[in-house]
Amino acid sequence: MWLKYLSYLWENHRGKTLGVALGLLFGLLVVIIGFFKAVFVALCVILGYFIGKGVDESFDFRGAFHRLFRDRW
Repeated sequence: MWLKYLSYLWENHRGKTLGVALGLLFGLLVVIIGFFKAVFVALCVILGYFIGKGVDESFDFRGAFHRLFRDRW
């Protein structure tokens, strides 16, 4: 019963379901480890998401690094 309901939510309301799950996870982290530690963990997760997305899409990290720091170093 629950699996069918969760499957329905995932197929028809994927963004809302993921947002609720992430909000629940963040709330649990705040309760367990405190607000600032939870914010740090959330920032690490967001950074990891963008790095993983770049790897999946074959993003040129070396070129981006050179473009970002070529004038400064």
